[in-house]
Amino acid sequence: MPDSIYLDNQATTPTDPRVRDAMLPLLEKSVVGNPHSEHFAGRRAATAVEDARAKVAALIGARPEEIVFTSGATEANNLALQGVARSPHRRGNHIITCATEHKCVLETVGYLGRSGFRAEVLPVEPSGLIDTAALAAAITSETFLVSIMAANNEIGVLQPIDEIAAICRSHNVIFHTDAAQAVGKVPVDVKSIGVDMLSLTGHKIYAPVGIGALYISEESPIVPEPLFWGGGQERGLRSGTIAPALCAAFGVASAIALTELEDDAQAAASLRRLFLEIVLSRCPDARVNGDQKRRLPGNLSLTFPGCDADRLVGALQPDIALSTNAACSAGILQPSHVLLGLGLTDSDAASTIRVGFGRFNTRAEVEVAGERVAAAVTRIREGVSLEIAAV
Repeated sequence: MPDSIYLDNQATTPTDPRVRDAMLPLLEKSVVGNPHSEHFAGRRAATAVEDARAKVAALIGARPEEIVFTSGATEANNLALQGVARSPHRRGNHIITCATEHKCVLETVGYLGRSGFRAEVLPVEPSGLIDTAALAAAITSETFLVSIMAANNEIGVLQPIDEIAAICRSHNVIFHTDAAQAVGKVPVDVKSIGVDMLSLTGHKIYAPVGIGALYISEESPIVPEPLFWGGGQERGLRSGTIAPALCAAFGVASAIALTELEDDAQAAASLRRLFLEIVLSRCPDARVNGDQKRRLPGNLSLTFPGCDADRLVGALQPDIALSTNAACSAGILQPSHVLLGLGLTDSDAASTIRVGFGRFNTRAEVEVAGERVAAAVTRIREGVSLEIAAV
């Protein structure tokens, strides 16, 4: 058995060695340079940043000028939501999102709701998909922004963002999507979708943690106001010194993702099927959460009725890394809001794990992990039965 098996690629991905190799030279003292300086070293660093910007833009079918670098998707989401809300050009005070969004979107919308805006959180269907007719009906003359994620970080469901974008355009409403989980895993073309703003991040596509971006369409009727002020970098929307090495890593990761997206997707889907077959052969009552067709190729949200998920994850340590709730909710001792949003009971939500397959996983790893997970579920269930019998 391998020393450890990493199956939490929705939380973060390992840094691709090709990405690391592109990043490291920019950390050498001989090439140091602030990309905002005017001398040769600064220009060299700025060239690296702009090259990365072009590669990130190409991954989503955007223009380089439409990419604003951030520290990650959480900052990008906040810049989009709070920035548009602060704009003097927005209309009305109504913002719409849905119940299964990433915490950083729900918490930001909640903050705006406490700050005088009318925040509406729509439910989702048991499949995890939003009812687009209900979304259209919820839009009023006061609605200025809709934010619906492209791919869910826990259950992997792909929302119909092209349809949502069309609804928003027909009502002259800004549409933002958190696409951190979708970009690099499924095709995303911002121009064909017609989205106004889109958030993405490097560490979901095999770049290091600490770099992300917000796409702002040049055709967007509103440009967000900045969240903080300084030297006016990144079109004046995100002041502060840009990290050339992190940008370069993000750029190379984007270029690789664009080239290898189809191969990565097929490989991840194959590993997902293999893992599920092994688990279901031993635990036939296990259930997959979320729409069975509209989903990320490498995601599985699995409920094992009667098996405490925290105990299951603990039983697999330190050999197999998978998760219960999303990493953004780590330390929160409550059922997943995403799973409750699908209609799962507290008990079933507490019996659910998330498994994420990625570029560097192998069939051998997945075969071992599937058998180990199924065996652990059986042991935990038998232990619970013995405890009940003793009582």
